[in-house]
Amino acid sequence: MSELFDPGLQPERTVLAWRRTGLALFAGSLVAARVLPETLGPWAALLGFSGVAAAGALLCAIQLRYRRHHRRLLTDGDLAPVAEGVLIAATASFVAVAAVVSIAVVVAIAFAR
Repeated sequence: MSELFDPGLQPERTVLAWRRTGLALFAGSLVAARVLPETLGPWAALLGFSGVAAAGALLCAIQLRYRRHHRRLLTDGDLAPVAEGVLIAATASFVAVAAVVSIAVVVAIAFAR
């Protein structure tokens, strides 16, 4: 194949953006797992470690998605159809739940004082 199968390199740019998102979630979760137990007790580390697990799952899912696209581009010359909203919805849902839990913890600490 002498030409690029995807001149805009959309799958490559997309996987890089998702990797940055996953790594940011991973780093933020590690910081939370380190900082929250000092303030809120040992059970607060669970929130941070759940973020680490979610980031790991996100990074694995995006790598599998990229491989599927790349394989399809090499064999068929077009992109594989995917459920585009699944990764976005899962990531947004996790971040929203983490935000609600964080706000609830801050409010509970403020009222406890």
